[in-house]
Amino acid sequence: MALSTPEIVSLFETRGAAQYGSEAVTQLEHALQCAALAEAAHASPELVAACLLHDLGHLLAEAPHESGRSVDDVHQYLAIPFLRGVFPAAVLEPIRMHVDAKRFLCRAAPEYWDTLSPASKHSLELQGGAFSPAEAKRFLQRPFARDAVTLRRCDDLAKVPGKPAPGLSRYAALLSELTATA
Repeated sequence: MALSTPEIVSLFETRGAAQYGSEAVTQLEHALQCAALAEAAHASPELVAACLLHDLGHLLAEAPHESGRSVDDVHQYLAIPFLRGVFPAAVLEPIRMHVDAKRFLCRAAPEYWDTLSPASKHSLELQGGAFSPAEAKRFLQRPFARDAVTLRRCDDLAKVPGKPAPGLSRYAALLSELTATA
């Protein structure tokens, strides 16, 4: 059930050209921009990989990521069974928590809502909206919460049409390195 690095690369190559919801970038462009932003912020290799892979669930889902959906696709959980045993928790947990990080940021920094794209605002409502104060406090106490927030910030900025980013082969090498240490 676990995906190898070549299988992940193939998934990006075959399904990554699909539009990323209603954003003006493809799934692959979004993933590469997100990873590049994490790299530029001097994130750990594990967090860079998490940024690349955070929306892999959209590529694995039978019904692709679409705008106007009325149900949450729980994409943050879909990829985990395919990555567990291959990557360490420092990659998996920020992926699993990146939706919760959006919900946290809407509570912790109310102005954050205004920075979200219309598609992100719509998905946030489907995902349960902003955390309550108690939920936000519990979120911050979880391991990898800060990494999930960093991933979320990169995710939000990784929607720029035509923005240059390193190619998939650069990150494939990183994924291979991380699978060797998992």
